[in-house]
Amino acid sequence: MTAPAGRGPGRPVAAPSEAAFGLLVQGVLDYGIFMLDPGGHVASWNAGAERIKGYRAEEITGRHFSVFYPPEDIATRKPHRELEIAVAEGRLEDEGWRIRKDGSRFWANVVITALFDEAGELRGFGKVTRDMTERRAAEQALSDRRRLFAHLVRAQEEERRRIAWDVHDDSIQSMVAVGMRLQLLADRAAEPYAAELARLDAAVRDTVGRLRNLTFRLHPPGIDRHGLVESLALHLDEVVRGWGLVPAFTHELYREPAPETAVTVFRIVQEALLNVRKHARAGTVRLRLTTVDGGLLTSVADDGDGDGDGGAWRPDAAHPHFGLMEMRERAETAGGWWTMRSEAGVGTTVEFWVPDLPAGDIGDLPAPR
Repeated sequence: MTAPAGRGPGRPVAAPSEAAFGLLVQGVLDYGIFMLDPGGHVASWNAGAERIKGYRAEEITGRHFSVFYPPEDIATRKPHRELEIAVAEGRLEDEGWRIRKDGSRFWANVVITALFDEAGELRGFGKVTRDMTERRAAEQALSDRRRLFAHLVRAQEEERRRIAWDVHDDSIQSMVAVGMRLQLLADRAAEPYAAELARLDAAVRDTVGRLRNLTFRLHPPGIDRHGLVESLALHLDEVVRGWGLVPAFTHELYREPAPETAVTVFRIVQEALLNVRKHARAGTVRLRLTTVDGGLLTSVADDGDGDGDGGAWRPDAAHPHFGLMEMRERAETAGGWWTMRSEAGVGTTVEFWVPDLPAGDIGDLPAPR
């Protein structure tokens, strides 16, 4: 192998010169990098500092760096305290509002490093500033979206609870009273009226059963008291097994999700399981929850017939299934995604991911099933 021209075998590579390093610092545009003297006055200025703060080097050199701080910070002597902390601890990092030359504010991440010579004497400070305004705006927008999402989920659940109570306390009770009256009449009536009344009574009892199932789907008992894992485990044991399906449940959750996230996941899983019951002709269903990328990845897979075309659900299908639309809209409203894959003779898998802000440790979760 031939050595590059001008460099013999074993010849040490020269370290970058101080001038080259200075060119690097001067050329950086994303960070304001400059020096302060021991009193806090600007001693050097790079192109990034000019781009972020708006001052040319000749305009700002020699001025006290407190010019970059808003009046409320100057009133509390924040610039001076930051230098004192940097001297005492070696460095200081802070985020807050700063002022450009034109008077506009920007959100900055600032690192101040105290610089000492070999004798331990303070020679000045190195200051690095980064404009974080766009990131802060994005974080604020995300926070606002999460708040709106939380309000939406709470409003939806409150409406479901109200409807469930109304159905239970009004419609079901009225139907039960009608059924009791029909039973009484059937016992007293002669044929053929007795048989007809008995059929009406059976129809009323069937309707009462369906209304009770509706109230359960609208507001399952315990969803307000239990965490997500326990609520899903109870739903599989008490409901899904009653449909004749054999459920399997595994999870890898290390923290209990926020209440709104838990409700969203539960509702999508609930609808997916209901679709398995209605359409899949399956024998088993597998539910899996995993913590992924700051959110919850959930899959519901059955061993049913599949849809016969081997493809994923198409959101632009001519006749979309409203249950599928509801699941997808719930996931996307939460800031996540939803998909469904189906293969004839193999089964169907619903998979979705929703982001989460953890609400705390889940402690002792029920063992995976």
